[in-house]
Amino acid sequence: MDIILIPGMWLNASSWDAVVPVLEQAGHRPRPLTLPGMESKDADRAAITLGDHVGAVVAAIDAAGAPVVLVGHSAGAAIAYAAIDARPDRVLRAVYVGGFPMADGDVLADGFEPKDGEIPLPDWSEFGDEDLGGLDDAARAAFRERAIPFPAYAAREPQRLSDDRRYAVPVTVICTEFSGATLREWIGAGLAPVREFPKIADVTYVDLPTGHWPQFTRPADLGRAIAARV
Repeated sequence: MDIILIPGMWLNASSWDAVVPVLEQAGHRPRPLTLPGMESKDADRAAITLGDHVGAVVAAIDAAGAPVVLVGHSAGAAIAYAAIDARPDRVLRAVYVGGFPMADGDVLADGFEPKDGEIPLPDWSEFGDEDLGGLDDAARAAFRERAIPFPAYAAREPQRLSDDRRYAVPVTVICTEFSGATLREWIGAGLAPVREFPKIADVTYVDLPTGHWPQFTRPADLGRAIAARV
């Protein structure tokens, strides 16, 4: 099975390096992506849009010889959801890792201050303790060293969705800094960031207690959790 791995903000394909071998050992073909503008810290990303990122995932879907599984981490979940909207008949399942499907008209991240057309990784004080779970000082330093500024346009361009067939694609949510029970409470309360979930026909919840970046803190467990749902 081709499993397309979509990174979240500040990360590229290399963020999946410790997960890829677990998926390969399970007999799958992981395809970690580097989204446009995220090739390096020196890449030109001033004009990169959310549409460019979604287009890169759609191109990866089209390049696969058969239907695929999409895995999106954090903001990558919203990008995966838009790619499903574009190719609902080519995606067998979506796996969202610490992230949610983003509704039409919403934006990825408008709470971070851009600088010169990009959003650098913020100071750790801007994240909650639950987000940073499992990241010791050495892991935080390594993360900051590898972090790539995210295109500001991509973070603030509204999501555009048009095909209701996306609701038929089964979804697994791997719950990291929040539990499945908490997520279901948020959904039941009708909170805006999770308002797409009630429309999706098949959603399962898997708890993987750690922080927001399980590909760094629990990569083997994350790989096994993904493989078990494919």
